[in-house]
Amino acid sequence: MLETRFKVIFLIVVLFAASLPLIAIFRGTTSTPFEAEPQSAEQAPASSTPESSIPEEPLAEELVTIPAGPFVRGTNQGGFDERPERTIYLDEFLIDRYEVTNTQYAAFVKETGHRKSGPPSRYAKNTMRMRGVNQPAVYVSWEDAKAYCEWRGRRLPTEAEWEKAMRGTDGRLWPWGNVEVPNGANWARVDDGFKVAAPVGQVRSDVSPYGVMDGAGNVMEWVDDWYLEGAYAEAADRNPVGPEYGTYKVIRGAAYTSSGSDLRITTRSKLMLDFRDETIGFRCAQSSAGSAQSVEGAAVGEITGNQSSRGSGTRPK
Repeated sequence: MLETRFKVIFLIVVLFAASLPLIAIFRGTTSTPFEAEPQSAEQAPASSTPESSIPEEPLAEELVTIPAGPFVRGTNQGGFDERPERTIYLDEFLIDRYEVTNTQYAAFVKETGHRKSGPPSRYAKNTMRMRGVNQPAVYVSWEDAKAYCEWRGRRLPTEAEWEKAMRGTDGRLWPWGNVEVPNGANWARVDDGFKVAAPVGQVRSDVSPYGVMDGAGNVMEWVDDWYLEGAYAEAADRNPVGPEYGTYKVIRGAAYTSSGSDLRITTRSKLMLDFRDETIGFRCAQSSAGSAQSVEGAAVGEITGNQSSRGSGTRPK
């Protein structure tokens, strides 16, 4: 009799444990502290959305020219996939000064009928804090990002291009230099007034030697390359483009949820190309100034050189 009771109890425990994933799916994902939104304006913390009371104008798109030449890629101070530290050469290319914004992505959706940026239905219940006109477009997969860039007549940057644009040529570990600054970017380390992704370009210390903004923080960014742990050792010395195939796509930079010690600009991450999350956005690149032109009526933004009056980053000599 006792053995029968034990079997029944054991069966009930097993069935309950097996039902937990289904319960979670039906209930939906619980909002994190970064996603939670106050029920009314009166309840909203003053520092959670510091710009919410000021009407925003859509930020003008800008391309920054990254000149041809060598730069230090990788670091021997990081993880195995950041090694070896090598000097490689890249031809001139252009890259967006800012991460692609909600306003820009919405224009693409309206023009093409592509799916909107947003979480799968089982994800976070509240995304309103991420919808500012100049906040970066998030909840976009690698495929979504690629489609947007192609619509603009551009492409996703290669991993090497992204690193040079954010790091400069001298091998620095952060956009501003080799000394880590806890509040240098929109990370989760300090209360900087932004509970989620900030409007692009707001954190003025997060600026590269070329004037490219938000490389260290705000949101992580898709790049074109497939991920390979030992890619740096196998890459060409000139214009490396990454492996021909793989399982994961590379993501570079950190996000407003990031903390810990591995926030170097050289840190590499990876995810499935169809993954979407509130911490992942992107920016576009193109091979040279000569290829900048309108595509399907979409106006190309201002093209600038490698000098910038924004932020306090060190400019190359």
